[in-house]
Formats: sequence, structure tokens, C-alpha cells
Amino acid sequence: MNVNDSEKILFILGKEGYLPTKDETKADLIILNTCSVRKKPEHKVYSELGRFKKLKKNNKDLIIGVGGCVAQQEGENLLIRAPYVNFVFGTHNIHKLPELIKSAKSRKQKVEVDFYKEIYSLDFQGYIEDNKVTSFVTIMQGCDNYCSYCIVPYVRGSEKSRSSKSIINEIKLLTEKGIKEVTLLGQNVNSYGKNVKGELTFPELLKKINLIPGLKRIRFTTSHPKDISDELILCFGELEKLACHIHLPVQSGSDKILFRMGRGYTKKDYLKKIDALRKIKPDIAITTDFIVGFPGETDKDFMETIELTKKVEFDEFFSFKYSDRPKTKAYFMKDKIPEKIKGERLKVLQDIQKDITMKINNKLKGKILEILVEGKSKKNNQQLTGRTKDNKIVNFQGEESLIGKLLQVKIEQVFPHSLKGKII
Repeated sequence: MNVNDSEKILFILGKEGYLPTKDETKADLIILNTCSVRKKPEHKVYSELGRFKKLKKNNKDLIIGVGGCVAQQEGENLLIRAPYVNFVFGTHNIHKLPELIKSAKSRKQKVEVDFYKEIYSLDFQGYIEDNKVTSFVTIMQGCDNYCSYCIVPYVRGSEKSRSSKSIINEIKLLTEKGIKEVTLLGQNVNSYGKNVKGELTFPELLKKINLIPGLKRIRFTTSHPKDISDELILCFGELEKLACHIHLPVQSGSDKILFRMGRGYTKKDYLKKIDALRKIKPDIAITTDFIVGFPGETDKDFMETIELTKKVEFDEFFSFKYSDRPKTKAYFMKDKIPEKIKGERLKVLQDIQKDITMKINNKLKGKILEILVEGKSKKNNQQLTGRTKDNKIVNFQGEESLIGKLLQVKIEQVFPHSLKGKII
């Protein structure tokens, strides 16, 4: 979602006459788009601002802005801690960038962190960078779940859905500009349309998007396990453009911890969803999120997480040590786990998953898979890169003219996070 917000920021700045530069010493304007879901990225914000302070000393006209979730969380405090910052804008205020820049040029500091009933920040339709074949499309923002560890509802606001007409029009615009794959974004896409009278449900929206000519693939993230519907599960068997992959964050394998997290489901509930998905689509790739070291997590609770990991055999996961976030219920819980234990548990879990991922990837060796070519490989500029329908990254030799094409690629080598193949 932050990547998508950054694309909107670029779009607005382009209209204001700015061009991007990779050399910050040459910049007239620097904007940090921030994340506060864990402590680490929040700390990095102040570290980066410390570096930019030196640039400001050498260039008094340099404008520095901070946006995103840390901006929403900290507000005026950012200007107190970093008084050389010109403006701060929250997650609902991207559209106010032109007036913020204007104020900065007049030497006036401004903070904009209001939430709005209207969703101005979502309507920048059809903006894409040159030569892209995949694009994010935000369909909603905010969250009403208030999981006990999560700061998102406080920095992104309550759930708001875009109109399906606006979403479909944007995707049509994108396909006309060469986009072949869209990823629909929301804190919980399962809730799409629920608070809007007469609006489509999320599965109904997927079915409409599936009919758009020129579009080859549809992905979405994130889906909350407690309210993934049977209708949505059926979509994986019915919609040919829907990617064979779902990201379904479980967070823990312990019912006790899931209850304390406020997740609204049990381990048994989660496993039922997995079984239903695999019944409809046996080869579906399932990825997830885990938080280790949540307050009160015992060795037994952690072992239940390991057991769940082995039972489901996720294709991959994102895993993190629990991180205290202000305002959340977990912030005030007393039985915190020492950092050393959290680190040890995280390593154990990641090592187990690495073996599972390699086991899954090894089964793909020698197979011919359909790849959407996305561009040049980041690690090797001489290679192209793309993804399978089940979200595996594949690198291979090929001409730039193949970007945007669907190709058959034979897998020759497998690694923990990618595959290497040859065009057939």
C-alpha cells in the first residue's frame, strides 16, 4: 500500500513540475513516505531525517516532507523532533501536497493529519510508470478489526471502500496503457463494499474485473481469515484470470494467542479455510504472516505455531518479532517476551519454513510454467524476470521485447525465494 501511495505522490509531483532524482544531494524536494507497523521502520525515519538535516544546511531552499503512517501517528511531534522538516501529511492527505509545497516555499510549516469521510487519496486513476506491466489498485483503505497488536486502524482510519465503478474504470485505463496484471489492495479486502449500501461484494467485484479485456491476471491482498467467504473461495475455481495464490495471515498457531490478538478465529477455523481453498484449487499457493513473541506466548504456544506451519506447508511467509505499537491493547499487556527469546523463536520458525519452501520449489524443477514477464531482473540486468500464477519469481534469459508477454518457461534451478528457467 505504501508503494502505491508513493506512486500517487510521484503523479502529483509530476503535475507540479517535479522530476524524480536518485541523487538526494541534487534534490529540491525530499519526501519520506513512512510505515509504522513495527518499531524498526519508525526508527529509520528519524535516522533518515538526520541525514537530510545536513543537506538542508547546505541548501536552505531544500524542502523536506514526511508522509504516511509515522506522519499520521506523530503529527506535530515530528516537527518538534526534526524542526527543519517543512511539512507533515497523514495517510488521508496525499491530495494536499501542492498546497503543502506552496506553504513550504513561503517558509511556513504545516501539518495535515485529518481523516476524511471522502477518500480523496484513492482517486488518481490510470497513473503508471513507463514500461510497467503490473500495477497496484487500491480498492479500500482503513480497517475496523482493531487486532490487539496493530496500529493500522489508528493511522489509516476506519474502513472506506471506493466505488466499484471507479475501480473498474481505473483498471480499464491501466489495461489501455499496457498493464497486464493488477493487484487489488486493502487492509482487509474481504470487507470491501460492506459499509456502502448497494455496492458490490468483493467476490462480485472480482467477477466484474475478470471480464475486462486485455487484463491477464488479478491478484489481491490482504484477506482476513475470519471473514473469507465461501463465495470468495469459489472464485479461485471459477475465474480464469484470478491468480492461483492467496495471502492469508494466520499470525499464530495457538488459540490462546489468537484470542489475545483479537483475531476472531481459532486454529481449527483457519485450517477449515485452508482445506476449502485446496478443495477448490488443489495447486493454490498459500502464503501467510506470523508474529512470534507476542505477550504471553509460552514455549507450548510457539510449538503450536511450528505444528501449524508444518501441517499447512505454506509456500512462503512473512515473519516478525512482536513489536509494541502505541495505542494498541497489546502495548499495555504486562507479560512481554524478552528480545533474545523472540529472536531465537523467529530463527527456528524461519529455518523450518525455508526447508518447506525448498521442498515445494524442488517439485517444480523440470516443469514448464506460464510466466508473465515483468521486466529486467534486479539482480542480473542481463536476465528477465516474471511471476507464475502462483506468485513464484522466475528469472531467465530473453529479449526486452518479451516484457509484458505470457511465456512458457521450463524450470532448471530452484532457490528459496526464486526459480531460474529457460524459455520454451
